[in-house]
Amino acid sequence: MRAVVVQETGGPEVLMTVEKPSPRPDPGELLVDVAAAGVNFIDVYYRTGVYPLQTPFVVGSEGAGVVSAVGSGVTGFQEGDHVAWAMVPQAGYAEQVIVPAVRAVPVPASIDDETAGAVLLQGMTAHYLTRSTYPAKAGDTALVHAAAGGVGLLLTQVLSARGVRVIATTSTESKAALALGAGATEVIRYDKDDVAAEVARLTDTQGVDVVYDGVGASTFDSSIDSLRPRGMFVLYGAASGKVAPVDPLLLLAKGSLFFTRPSLAHYVAAQEELLERANDVFGWVASGEMSVRVGARYSLDQAQQAHQDLESRLTTGKSLIIPR
Repeated sequence: MRAVVVQETGGPEVLMTVEKPSPRPDPGELLVDVAAAGVNFIDVYYRTGVYPLQTPFVVGSEGAGVVSAVGSGVTGFQEGDHVAWAMVPQAGYAEQVIVPAVRAVPVPASIDDETAGAVLLQGMTAHYLTRSTYPAKAGDTALVHAAAGGVGLLLTQVLSARGVRVIATTSTESKAALALGAGATEVIRYDKDDVAAEVARLTDTQGVDVVYDGVGASTFDSSIDSLRPRGMFVLYGAASGKVAPVDPLLLLAKGSLFFTRPSLAHYVAAQEELLERANDVFGWVASGEMSVRVGARYSLDQAQQAHQDLESRLTTGKSLIIPR
């Protein structure tokens, strides 16, 4: 079978498609024929070494497909079942992957494999950010950075469905239209406007209750400056680079702010919580409450291009690797 492998960390050019022996499931594992693998910024972090993995490794940690073999001791799954997974290292850009049965999520018959492979990681991210990290409620105002991206579009939909006013940031008019279509009330063009000043204008200088920021270094200051006193800054990614160390006195000076850097891994560590969040997300998709936009599809041989496009912010919605 073919897989995209990193022999040594670096730029997109280190992504190489190679032939590997078909894996066999050990006890407690599933062998899955991959129908679609999600392309996520965490893949970039692993590729560059920001999140270290022992090399060589297969790139990707999210996908969906069909179970082709079941390891001993596994209950609840059988050959032919459609499953999805997220946050499973080395289970992505390949024709076949091994998925621990405790990390596999059954895919409802109403949802196709591409949609399942596109929504699980980012959908559960939107779920925990808005349900657990900062439980957003009707009447709140939220600032969502990169609102036309994969997580951003889902965040905007989930928040607006709960009655939250969403102020979105995007870099182009076409991306602004996507954010508005997802439920944003206002859009700020961060490529030409001062975000914090626009937030102050739109909120009558009150600021927002929460900022959801997956961009990082380039948006940190505007995120801090956009919050109301005792507001919460949720930094869930670093698409533009890592944020410099934060002086706690800054949070005091800006109004006794709350600052957190969460990860999906800690919000789905228990199988029960994983299934609860995943089933909610699939339920939203099935009911039409959440719309999944697949912005680009790539073959295994186009993995380098997929990463270049993602890092250059040329994509909207979700990018997928289609292995076969």
